[in-house]
Amino acid sequence: MKRQIAKYKEKLAADGSADPLRIAFLAKDDILIAEGPADLLPLGEEILARLNVVCAVLAEPSLPFIDFLVRRATGEEPCLVPRDTETRTFLHDIPLLRRADRGDSEKIAALLRRRKGIIVEGLGIVATGAFTPEQAFIHYCSVFHAAFVKYLLDVLQDGFLLPGEEAAFADLRQSWLQPIAIGDLTFASGPLEDRTAILAEIARVGRYTVGKRLVDSAFGNISWRDGQTILISQTGAHLDELAGCIDPVPNDNSSTAGVTASSELAAHRRIFEATGARAILHGHPKLAVVMSMLCEHQAGCNIADCWRQCPRVRFVGGTPTVAGEIGAGGLAEKVAPVIGETGRALVFGHGVFTLGRNGFGEAFAALVEVENWCREEFCRRLQRETSGTAR
Repeated sequence: MKRQIAKYKEKLAADGSADPLRIAFLAKDDILIAEGPADLLPLGEEILARLNVVCAVLAEPSLPFIDFLVRRATGEEPCLVPRDTETRTFLHDIPLLRRADRGDSEKIAALLRRRKGIIVEGLGIVATGAFTPEQAFIHYCSVFHAAFVKYLLDVLQDGFLLPGEEAAFADLRQSWLQPIAIGDLTFASGPLEDRTAILAEIARVGRYTVGKRLVDSAFGNISWRDGQTILISQTGAHLDELAGCIDPVPNDNSSTAGVTASSELAAHRRIFEATGARAILHGHPKLAVVMSMLCEHQAGCNIADCWRQCPRVRFVGGTPTVAGEIGAGGLAEKVAPVIGETGRALVFGHGVFTLGRNGFGEAFAALVEVENWCREEFCRRLQRETSGTAR
């Protein structure tokens, strides 16, 4: 357990979702294992003692938007109801606790009894894992991702409303919104035929995807078409730890390997059938998610559930953008018909699929190009919308 805690603390620091010096991780084993700042551990112990869970993480995000979200919220018991797919699937909504109650372990525990992660003003994100540190890590990442996306959408819609927001956004822009460079990466030239080499390349590209912050570790998926077999990351697999977590799934379903394969297996299979590509990469880069949710057709539109019901094919910077429910449903039907021409497709509130005709280099470059365009376009729109607003 101690090694797992150290591992996930390191991941939170490496992906930029938490300040390395402000991460408290606690777990019940034969004894209580607790690592982190001395001022956070007593509160963490009190919270854990009040809950029927094994693990808890309390951490201060590396960016200040968490507090701004709480201060922007209204109501006595506010919560965020983001529209991104990860939140709708895993968290539903995110309760918020104001600064006055940041040290109240009973109030924090009460919210965590009905949700896996919450935001506490002046403290950060608190998340739990029913059985493992990995679960607490995943729930923390989900809250961070959802809050990041929600804050950027709110700022673009409403401008800077609070003192210090504009200066804080300038810091965010320098730390998160600079163009991603990939000149330091190498990719195997394809097409690859040796199974061992294919597995090694999938694992390497998975590490690249996490390392460049194009996906949170336990989300996203990756696959390679090897003849009549799809080699695909397992459901819940961390893309930076894919060794032993890649399933060979025959197209004729003659094996049960698909049982543990990514929930997006159906989408990958349809994309391969429609395009003849060899590689598929699916990530959740944050600005691409944000830009996918900006729709010029919202005025007068009577669709209530954009992420599942929208029939349109929109274009975000030349990338076709569709709606579709994750898993063995809408994405398989919506992405495959539109991805072939450009080699890339955006899904409302969810992320990006890209293709490699002969190798992963093309797919990775396309994923980066989509995210870089979205970062640049977001900053351009924000500058336009906030010109002359109060600071």
